[in-house]
Amino acid sequence: MSLPGASELFGGAAPKQTRPEKRTATDGSALVADRPGTNGRSRTTVVEDRKSSGRIRHDTKITVYVTEEELLGLEQTRLALRAEHGLTADRGRIVREAIDVLLADFVDHGPDSVLVQRLRAAESSGDE
Repeated sequence: MSLPGASELFGGAAPKQTRPEKRTATDGSALVADRPGTNGRSRTTVVEDRKSSGRIRHDTKITVYVTEEELLGLEQTRLALRAEHGLTADRGRIVREAIDVLLADFVDHGPDSVLVQRLRAAESSGDE
């Protein structure tokens, strides 16, 4: 049994469901498979030319709890993108873009990445 979505309940047909196409090594994208880091361990296999999925229907969901300050910063960023750059993006899109940028930096820079540096700093200060 399937329940109607919000768009069906509040006027308008549901948008056509699309899924991002799966990329493999044979479709022209460059895969980085288990590239070793400086500590000898390998990183997760990733697609080098990956881009944020943007505004499509997403089949996977996670819940992330943020502080009021983080939420306010996210909302201020959304409004600044619109006012100063003419870009319209919802909070989810901004978060997906931020994740994509952070993961790409991790793949490119490993132990020198922003993610590793921030997690190390938080660990040494006792934050989680």
